[in-house]
Amino acid sequence: MKNLSSFSFRLLSTTILLIALFAQTPQRASAQTETLKAKMDRLAQIEEPKVIAWRRDIHEHPELSNREVRTSELIAKHLQSLGLEVQTGIAKTGVVGILRGGKPGPVIALRADMDALPVTERVNIPFASKVITDYNGGKTGVMHACGHDSHVAILMGTAEVLSQVKSELAGTIKFIFQPAEEGAPAGEVGGASIMVKEGVMENPKVEAIFGLHIGAQTPVGTIDYHSGGTMASSDGLSIVVKGKQSHGANPWLGIDPIVTSALIITNLQTIGIRIAPLTETPAVVTIGSINGGNRGNIIPEEVKMTGTIRCFDTKVQLKIHEQIRRIAKSVAESQGATAEVNISINNPVLYNDPALVAKMLPSIQEVTGADHCHNALAQTGAEDFAHYGKVAPSFFFFLGGLPKGTKVEDSAPHHTPDFYIDESGFILGVKTFCHMVVDYAQKK
Repeated sequence: MKNLSSFSFRLLSTTILLIALFAQTPQRASAQTETLKAKMDRLAQIEEPKVIAWRRDIHEHPELSNREVRTSELIAKHLQSLGLEVQTGIAKTGVVGILRGGKPGPVIALRADMDALPVTERVNIPFASKVITDYNGGKTGVMHACGHDSHVAILMGTAEVLSQVKSELAGTIKFIFQPAEEGAPAGEVGGASIMVKEGVMENPKVEAIFGLHIGAQTPVGTIDYHSGGTMASSDGLSIVVKGKQSHGANPWLGIDPIVTSALIITNLQTIGIRIAPLTETPAVVTIGSINGGNRGNIIPEEVKMTGTIRCFDTKVQLKIHEQIRRIAKSVAESQGATAEVNISINNPVLYNDPALVAKMLPSIQEVTGADHCHNALAQTGAEDFAHYGKVAPSFFFFLGGLPKGTKVEDSAPHHTPDFYIDESGFILGVKTFCHMVVDYAQKK
């Protein structure tokens, strides 16, 4: 080296340095990705107390479907404080925040539902709901008995974390806070279908959407998912059977709509095993109410039944509708009665796009660990998140909220006064959303 001129030595040193830099380019890019995720995880840890505080505040002040005024104001102020573009008043009380990353990329949506239920809380916690309101002509307690308060808080925390790494993000993130997932009040419309109708998936157009639901029977620290048909379609069913009124002592002088209704109900139970291929796609037809008559010795003129239809395949769904009409009308005719059938389509099948699930599953496993991410069975419950999946590929997963050491059978179900969620699982939801946003953009 002593024989080299000063210029030659500098040239050689520069060449060696450039070779080293080029050789490390893939590793450096990988290190940057890891640094971003590590930063998001650290920020999520910092935000955890805020997320829990938001959840408790919302839990203590629950609001029914299409009445989420206070909740939406809380969300909007928070998103505005983060510098996001904020839209309010969508589908009555819905809020959307738009975060534009520092790099070009896809438009990704994350969704949380906001509404509570007409349930009177019995859980002994400092922030229990004491809210009483009018509902269907009577007084009722109001409670976040399905965990939507958790969903809102988790998405607020996700927005705060992602806003702090905005310059490093590729693409645009839409934070969708949706009212009325539990169903709009009588005479009103609301929920995901109205959000979609009012353009929430457009301007900019959403390429993929993710959502979560916390579960009182899913162990904390775990995530469950399913590919394909994940939650059932939900259709409302009403059947009005009309006969001829007569004295109960002389049934031959009338046409009995009660007996006719009983025969219809019995025949409806064959649909699940005669129309739907059970090994591929189960189906359920349930009659939940039957009303007719006012005295034991009078055969009434009319009986009304209401129920629900659940399935996981659109073609099967239409076949079931056809068979219900056929059974009701044919059985009624055989008894000399008539049957009027009305079917309302509420929610389509919640379909997790298999390609999207396969692409994003490593992101979830990276956060949870492979042993805490489970491929679960489909559920016959329904979720109006399904409407977003009609517009763009969607992935909806289930976040654990069952406290450690608690047996599933000892945990109160959703929609009940004793429903309880372990808040320590919230940070997993924030981290998972953040990782999915980063990984989806990178895998484009």
